Amino acid sequence: MKAIIITENGGTEKLTIAHVAKPEIRADEVLIRNKAISINPVDNYLRQDRTGLNAYFKPLPDQDSFILGWDISGVVEAVGSTVKDFKAGDEVFGMVNFPGQGRAYAEYVAAPASHLALKPAGTPHTEAAGATLAALTAWQGLVTIAGLKKGEKVLIHAANGGVGHYAVQIAHHLGAYVIATGSGANEDFVKSLGADEFIDYTREKFEDRVKDADIVFEAIAGDQILRSLDAVKNGGRLISLLTFIEGEVAEKAKQKNVSANRILVVSNGEDMKQLADLLASGALRTHVSAVYPFEEMAKAHQQIATGKTRGKLAIEL
Repeated sequence: MKAIIITENGGTEKLTIAHVAKPEIRADEVLIRNKAISINPVDNYLRQDRTGLNAYFKPLPDQDSFILGWDISGVVEAVGSTVKDFKAGDEVFGMVNFPGQGRAYAEYVAAPASHLALKPAGTPHTEAAGATLAALTAWQGLVTIAGLKKGEKVLIHAANGGVGHYAVQIAHHLGAYVIATGSGANEDFVKSLGADEFIDYTREKFEDRVKDADIVFEAIAGDQILRSLDAVKNGGRLISLLTFIEGEVAEKAKQKNVSANRILVVSNGEDMKQLADLLASGALRTHVSAVYPFEEMAKAHQQIATGKTRGKLAIEL
């Protein structure tokens, strides 16, 4: 089969197409023929950074080539002996083996059945592939960790991005009052997702507008997290995607009695089923801003590296 591999960290030129053996499946796995892949900022980061690759991809000691990627949507070709929920011909999607080796940049993927859900019939593969790592991050952050309740006020940063645009929709669906930040050019898009208020970060400080959020969903690296703690109420919750809760951040959170957590998304088929239900009902949709052929993975990485992608990118096979 064709796969995109890297043998060393570096620029997008390190992504090369190779012919490798089709994966064999274990008893609890299914073999999927990929129809679409989605990528995330973490893909770009791990391609460049060996420390990150070691931490999140977890190479074997003697491993000398790596197939990146975790987000897939495709068709089941075979199932392991203990798999009960899927059969050959089923259309499935999921985030595979994260953290770990998802090996999604390939024509075929061996995936644990417990990481997958049936793809809703009305959702294209390109949109389903997007609603995996990014959507799971939003779901696990808002629901699993923060325990979002109907009627709560939620501040969501970078609301036009991959994770953010799902977070807005999930919070809206669960009955929250949603305040979103982004650049002014994205206001109409973000409001169409269900945001009740929009703050253009280029024109005003969000902490001047919001001081009583029950939950702040913080997606920006750097010292913005300290400003986000000004926007969350005493006893509220803060979910960080990129910044560790330590030092000055931890101290300020403690002073305000804020439950602050950095989320690391994990593969979870039960959560994927929740997302599948939302996709099927229309409560959740994926905005795909661009679709690339498999051979143009490098261009997709270059776009994700800009930090300006609206919604998601998809790779079609």
